[in-house]
Amino acid sequence: MVEDRSLGWVAQMRWIRLYCRSFVTKAERLSPTRIILYDNLKSAVVERQGPAIRFNESFLAFTCHYRFEPRPVAVARGNEKGRVERSIRYIRDAFFAAREFNDIDDLNAQAEAWCAGEAADRRCPEDRDRTVREVFAEEATRLLPLPDNPPPLLERVEVQVGKTPYVRFDLNDYSVPHTYVQRMLTVFADQHEVRVMDGVTVVARHRRFYDRGQQIEDVEHIKRLTEEKHAARHHSATDRLVKAAPAAQDLLVQAAARGGNLGSITAQLLRLLESYGAAETQEAIKEALARGVPHNNAVRLALERRRHERGEKPLIEVEMPAHVKARAAVIPDHDPADYDQLRGDDNV
Repeated sequence: MVEDRSLGWVAQMRWIRLYCRSFVTKAERLSPTRIILYDNLKSAVVERQGPAIRFNESFLAFTCHYRFEPRPVAVARGNEKGRVERSIRYIRDAFFAAREFNDIDDLNAQAEAWCAGEAADRRCPEDRDRTVREVFAEEATRLLPLPDNPPPLLERVEVQVGKTPYVRFDLNDYSVPHTYVQRMLTVFADQHEVRVMDGVTVVARHRRFYDRGQQIEDVEHIKRLTEEKHAARHHSATDRLVKAAPAAQDLLVQAAARGGNLGSITAQLLRLLESYGAAETQEAIKEALARGVPHNNAVRLALERRRHERGEKPLIEVEMPAHVKARAAVIPDHDPADYDQLRGDDNV
């Protein structure tokens, strides 16, 4: 449900293009023209060199389906476009001005009622004695019928997924599964839905937003990404522990066989490693394994017993704030000769 009751300038123009395209298609379904003039927009004309024109392939498929001839107007001939620009201004002033709506469906319903009512009952710009409705009824007898299977009105855009699992479409970011980062995907969008596809596979579905700068996320995508990050951090911690104390690998294997919480055991062993050092932790883990107790508490007790036998006082862990740790950081001294390199050869 769209909460905003007004559209910005960019969103208004985007909606006008989408709605006019769908409304014209509905009208032409009953009575299409044989020839339709187009400006040289990229969605119709990909390339043009004088009379040589290369049309958009999707656009040509559309014209073949509805059996009409597309005819681009001459370049820099605004008079050949008729009243297109004036119609857009009429829609903005007569329809959008001070209008409120709840969502895109409500807006479309109001627009269709307005087109069938007020817009059709206005005086025809080229014949002030008749209305637009009367002129259209006369012209409809000379137009062609259309097939009953109109093609879906979809926008198709190739998108590149960057380092983050989002695709940019229509000035908004839509989430995709994290497994698709750094890949090319295709977006298909209609008035209500945005589908992100990898070939024929749908990888994400989102409700379409007409605002700009929004980040639309699927909860499942974020959940799986979070789980993947947690798993990656766990493997990193395990690798660091095993590298410092190789016996920890056997302890974790035996703990897993007994249903132990590997994440908690690994975290506690890393804390013991920081407090007692690698050599002491390795020996304590071996002792815990020899006793058949693969658990971090057994390792901690072995470490404390070994200190007691040496006559050393037990360690007391004190968690210091980050800013205190930063002040206590040891900065190694550098050879003053290293700074001579900053002066350059000319100043030596």
